[in-house]
Amino acid sequence: MLENIRAVLFDLDGTLVDTAPDLGHALNLQRTRHGFAPLADEIIRPQASHGARGLLGLGFGLHPEDARFPAMREEFLELYAANICRHSRPFPGIPELLDALERRGLAWGVVTNKPARFTEPLMSILDLAERATCIVSGDTCPQPKPHPAPMLAAAELCGTKPEQCLYLGDAERDIQAANAAAMPALVAAWGYLDTADQPQSWGAHAEIHHPLETLDYLAP
Repeated sequence: MLENIRAVLFDLDGTLVDTAPDLGHALNLQRTRHGFAPLADEIIRPQASHGARGLLGLGFGLHPEDARFPAMREEFLELYAANICRHSRPFPGIPELLDALERRGLAWGVVTNKPARFTEPLMSILDLAERATCIVSGDTCPQPKPHPAPMLAAAELCGTKPEQCLYLGDAERDIQAANAAAMPALVAAWGYLDTADQPQSWGAHAEIHHPLETLDYLAP
């Protein structure tokens, strides 16, 4: 159990919300547009936490230094914006966890590298925006995760110190950002971990496999 936790913060894609179906749909629309066959969901899913960079690398072998990358990135983002919440839903157990946190009087919020142009509409469509104490997007601060700035901003918005926040994320950069902010963190193992990931080496407080296990680390 962690002492004196007053807020629980979540990564968005792969931790709070299962966005992989809609990210994958946008990628496959783009692949079809460029003459490629769609990719299976199970191939796309492990890259869903890595945003446009990871998905364009998977779908087209493109990297940020490639000349075509900026135009392809914008095309992908436009397709995603038009399909942002067709099938995206909170992961099983997340609604019950949020209810439990609110009953205990704990703040909760989101710290994501997803740009605000996607984060805010998605959270609103899912009826989560007004419930969240804070939503820190990838462009809220000058530096995204793994820089600690977004974590520190979220703690301030929650009216807490970083060490009074518990962060849940499914990518190494999530845990790096939390550690850099002196914020305890849990690895959300239900998220988009790749077979090459080694979450046990990321330096998290623990790894959990269901959202409601979060409550085991909070005072009753």
